This record gives sequence, C-alpha cells and structure tokens, in this order.
Amino acid sequence: MIAFLKLIRIQNLFIVALTQYMMRWCIIHPILSHLTVIQNNEAIRLPAFELQFSEFNFFLLVLSTVFLTAAGYVINDYFDAKTDLLNHPGKVIVGKVIPRRMAMASHIILNILGIGIGVYISFFVGMPFLVIIFITVSGLLWFYSTTYKRQFLIGNLIVALLTALVPIIVVLFEIPLLNRSYGHLLLQYDTSLSVLVAWVAGFSFFAFITTLTREIIKDIEDFEGDSAYGRRTLPIVLGVPKSKWIVVGLHIITVAALVFVYFNYLRDNITLIYMSVTLLLPYILLSYRIVKADKKSDYHFASNLSKFIMLAGIFYSLVVYYIISVRF
Repeated sequence: MIAFLKLIRIQNLFIVALTQYMMRWCIIHPILSHLTVIQNNEAIRLPAFELQFSEFNFFLLVLSTVFLTAAGYVINDYFDAKTDLLNHPGKVIVGKVIPRRMAMASHIILNILGIGIGVYISFFVGMPFLVIIFITVSGLLWFYSTTYKRQFLIGNLIVALLTALVPIIVVLFEIPLLNRSYGHLLLQYDTSLSVLVAWVAGFSFFAFITTLTREIIKDIEDFEGDSAYGRRTLPIVLGVPKSKWIVVGLHIITVAALVFVYFNYLRDNITLIYMSVTLLLPYILLSYRIVKADKKSDYHFASNLSKFIMLAGIFYSLVVYYIISVRF
C-alpha cells in the first residue's frame, strides 16, 4: 500500500484537491457574496449569490481530477522505469516493488474512474461537451509519457498546461449553473461573472509558469539519464547554461507579472507583505541558486524551492479570502 501511495504521489494529489477546494471556498464563494457593480458612479452591492454546484458533485469533480492525475503518475513511472534507474535509482517502484502488469492495470482503472465521473458531472451541468476535457487530459498524459516527454519543450508545456487546468476547471463547472440561476440579475445590472474567471485565471497562469520553470529545472537535474536514452529535452538541445538562463528569464517574467497585478489591481499591505516574503524573496534566492548550481543536489534543491513557491501562490487564496470576507 505504501509503495502504491508513493507511485501515485499521494502528497501531490492532496495538493491538487486542496487547490480546487481553495479556489471554490477562498476565491469563488467570497466574490459571489460581495459582488458590486458601478452605476451612475455609485457602487451597488448585488444580492449575495450562492454556489450552485452541490458539495457532492464538486467532490466528484475533485475526485475525477485526482484519479486522472494519479493515472498520469502511474503511466509516467511505467514508461520511465529504465531512465529513472539512472536518474533516481532509489525511487524506482514500477518493476521493482509493484509489478509492471499491476501498474498498467492501476492506470486503466484510475482512468476509467476519472473519465466516468467526468462524464456524469458534465451531463449534470448540462454541458456534455465538457466531457472532452477529461478524455483529452487522459490522452495527453498517456502521450506525454510515451512520446512528448522525449521531445523538445513539448512535454514541459503539456505538464504546465495540465497543471493550469486544475484551478480553472473549478470555474468552468460553476459558471454555467450560476448563469442559469442568476442570469436575470446579471442582465438587470448589465454585468457578468468575468471577475471570477479573471481571479481564477490569475492562479492558473501562476500555476502554468511556475510548473514550466520547475519542469525545466527537473530536466537539468536529470540531464545524464535523459541524454543516455536519447531524449531531446531543453537542456540536452540547448545546453545546461542556456537552460539555466531561460529559467531565470521565466522567473523575471513571473515577478514582473506579480508586480503588475499588485500595482494595477491589488495595492493592499497584506498582499505586499505576503508576496514579498513568500514569492519575491524566494524567487531571488531561487534565481541565484540556479545560476550558481553545478551539482545534481543544487538542482534538486531548486526544484523543491520551486514547489514551495507554487504552494505559496496557492495559499495566497487565503489572503484573498481574508481581504474580501473580513475587511469588506
């Protein structure tokens, strides 16, 4: 059982579930309760909107996301067993602790459960075409493990996009039901729920760019094993020095985006302190460590620090909740 939990990265699955619940209760719910519109230069508070996606169905949405993510981890380790023997010999599970046939069977079962639940909730919200999201995610995770991971940058972008989908899928399933219930009020006040999309999209963008950066760092860390098996990752194609500067460049873009958002949309002291301590300073340290890195352990430290930054970005939703619900 412990080996299986390691195989499906149970700690990462917990983060996936936590992210979706935080988007629901720390971003979407407080915003719905404090919607305002400007009419004749006067701010008008709309009646509090309630979440329309039931707790049970939202739980199923999270469960579907978790199952598909777990299936992706399993199939990734299934096809990466040989490479991991070089890159991470002490962490190989498939073929050593869990038989390959059992790993493949687990992958199939997790996919069936994830897609099946996705089909149900897509029909529940009256938007059957959303089923394609779950099927596409499953397919991308399969082809990522078998093909895209070995190609220049494509694998990194796929992982980053799928990570960005984790928060955005919450609003995708909530908006149709909200429009169905409150569409008349939105028309009456000539407004929309675009503010929900904007906030969650901000978290999705942050998840995308931090994941992309971390994936490149992990590729630098795994340079030797990937090179031995003929993979064409970014560090192998462009070289480690250029890849390191690309990572630093992505850090600069991320910090610039955070500064832009703060000065144009936020401007509160709590956000300033939180971002400075948990995001900006760690980014400076991370960039310095990447530039100076020359050992595998240096890149491993950088990868873990990147994960901390990503978690800090997710937990900023708690700050948003406090600002909206407590201060206003």
